[in-house]
Order: sequence, then structure tokens, then C-alpha cells
Amino acid sequence: MKGFDLWAILSNQEYIGMLIHGIEMTFVIFLGSWSLAMSLALILLCIRFSPFRFGDRIVAAYVSYHRNVPTLVQLMLWYFGIFTLLPSGLTNWLTDHNAEAIFAVVGLGLCQAAYFSEDLRSGLRSVGSGQMEAAKALGHGYISAMRFIIMPQGVRNALPPLINHSVSLFKNSSLALVIGASELTHAIKEIENLSFQTFEIYLVGTVLYLFFSLLIMGAGSYLSMRLDPVWRARA
Repeated sequence: MKGFDLWAILSNQEYIGMLIHGIEMTFVIFLGSWSLAMSLALILLCIRFSPFRFGDRIVAAYVSYHRNVPTLVQLMLWYFGIFTLLPSGLTNWLTDHNAEAIFAVVGLGLCQAAYFSEDLRSGLRSVGSGQMEAAKALGHGYISAMRFIIMPQGVRNALPPLINHSVSLFKNSSLALVIGASELTHAIKEIENLSFQTFEIYLVGTVLYLFFSLLIMGAGSYLSMRLDPVWRARA
């Protein structure tokens, strides 16, 4: 039975290089899917609050699907299902440009947009109706009131769940391993196969995921504090 030897992992330049590449790809997937999710969430929010008759039902159906189907299944549907139905020219282009990472971004982004849109909707609904009336009394139109009065308050109210779901999105990037994306979990698995240091490499992976998750939470907490009018008044 081999003893605990963490230095065998940390002193190997090849393993360190694999971990660094895995971290880089993890953040590429995380930031790409976060940007897609937030952009789509804002679009869904606009549709939901629009006068379009079926807008609310369409968004509700979208949210229901993505919140009730496991994220892993959605990723596999995109990569092993939809990918095979695309035209050959597009398939070849995706294959040449890291299709695994692209579909990880698409799958995770579409899924997370459902959560972000609900967070933003809850934040907007928590703003009192009197805020809109007060804005109109001061001469604001609907768009101006939403932009300068309602949305800043709604986003500030939605920050805690948005931060939590952002951390969840970062952790869910590990699911991209299943479709072959070379992110951090993929690198950890490869190092395990090469080194046979199972406990050591998974310990390193655990510490890395914990560190980056806490870093994201800390950045979110700092942003929440900076947007707090009470804190800004004291500063």
C-alpha cells in the first residue's frame, strides 16, 4: 500500500501544467456560460414583463424545463444529440474549435439563464409599486424609471441568489467532463490515471474548487456591500 505523497503531485511540472490548463478551461467555460446566461436572463425578463400575451407562458415553460431536467442530461442532449443533427460544415467547424467547450458553454448557459431570470424577477417584484409612481411623479417615463429607479433596486435585491447561483454554475462546470471538455475535473482524472495517486490528486482538486468558489463568493459579497446605499453613505 502506497503512503500519502502529496509532493509527488506538486513537484511534477507536467501535472502542474495540466492543472493550470484545466483551471483556464474551467474559467473559460464558467465566464462564457455566465455571460450567456445573464444576457439571456435579461431577455427572458423583458419578455415576461412585456405586454405580449403569451410571453409569460413561454418564459415559464422555458424555466420549468431547465429547472426540472438535470443539467447533466441537458449537456448530453446538446453534445450527443443536437451536435449530430447539425450540418456537416458547421460540425467540422465546431470540431476544429473545441466543440466540447462550446457545447458546455451553451448547455450550462441556457440552463443557468432560467435561474438567473427567476432571481432577477424576484428582485424586481420586491421593489414596492410606489417606487414607479414616485418616479413618474418626478417626470420619468416607463423606460427611464425602469433604468434608473426600478432596475438598480431590483438587481441589488437579487444579488444574494445571483451570487449563489454563480457559484453553483462554477461548480457545475465540472459536468463538462462527461462530454470531453478538458476542464479542471478532466485534468484531475487524467493525472490520476498517470500517477495512481488517487487521494492526493482529488485532495488537490477539492482545495482548488473550494478556493475558487470562496473567491467568487467573496467578490460577490464585496459587490453587494459596495452597492448597499447604507455602506456608501458611511464610506
